[in-house]
Amino acid sequence: MAGLTVTPARRARPARRKRPYGSALVLLLAGLYFLVPVAASLWFTVDDPAKGVTLDAYTKGLGDDGMATSLGLSLRLGLATVALGLLLMVPTMVVVTLRLPKLRRVVEVLCMVPLIVPPVALVAGVSTVLSWQQDLADTPLWGTFQVLVNKNFPLVLVLVYTVMSLPFLYRSLDAGLRAVDLATLVEASRSLGASRLATLRRVVVPNLRPALVSGAVLSLAMVLGEYTVATVLGFEPFSVWMVHVGEYEAQLSVAAAMLSLLITWGLLLLLTNLAGGRARKGRKTTA
Repeated sequence: MAGLTVTPARRARPARRKRPYGSALVLLLAGLYFLVPVAASLWFTVDDPAKGVTLDAYTKGLGDDGMATSLGLSLRLGLATVALGLLLMVPTMVVVTLRLPKLRRVVEVLCMVPLIVPPVALVAGVSTVLSWQQDLADTPLWGTFQVLVNKNFPLVLVLVYTVMSLPFLYRSLDAGLRAVDLATLVEASRSLGASRLATLRRVVVPNLRPALVSGAVLSLAMVLGEYTVATVLGFEPFSVWMVHVGEYEAQLSVAAAMLSLLITWGLLLLLTNLAGGRARKGRKTTA
């Protein structure tokens, strides 16, 4: 029609993405919260008013027989705790998920109990039981008590630490099981003729590897830093040794704590890389 002009439709401008300043600020504050104490501790261990920056605290700690002995004991206790905890929790969680889903809440409550019961109360009960060994000196149980409290490898600490690590293992395994269709995987494996043990070892465990790694690292970190149970029962793993050394050599104690942190991070990276490498290898093989 005359006198009318047709104007082209305006193109809708793409919405500008809001920059996540809030998220960046939260990450920055969290990073400062964790890194500033670590940096301050590191500076305390290398700063010497007379010599300046020096690594004497670390060289002295690495050459100390007490540190090597206590650290070796803590690592062995940690590995035994992880092995026993996974041996108990993996089959239990798989059976509950596949066969007894109504017991999930019961298992969850039982595994969360160590978070409610203070370590002091737990170790008080253990100490009471261990005090019975004097009354059982003429019975076969006396030898069992001696094995439990062996100074070279106190098995009682492994048992107590396993109980204390149940919340970490449960949460990790529960998240891993919710992320996979376990029923379909197990059914497919069984239909191909695999036994229950083979299914658990070759199907369930590989699919739960990230959950197993996270639970193992958390349990190992807990063992390396646990102090109350070990000192009440009279043993000297790495954490107890650090406290004792700190009474007369503060710089060496903090250097030992930094080494413990470094070892924990190193094990975390190692286990994560191993788990990721095997997972990628498994996907390539399947492809």
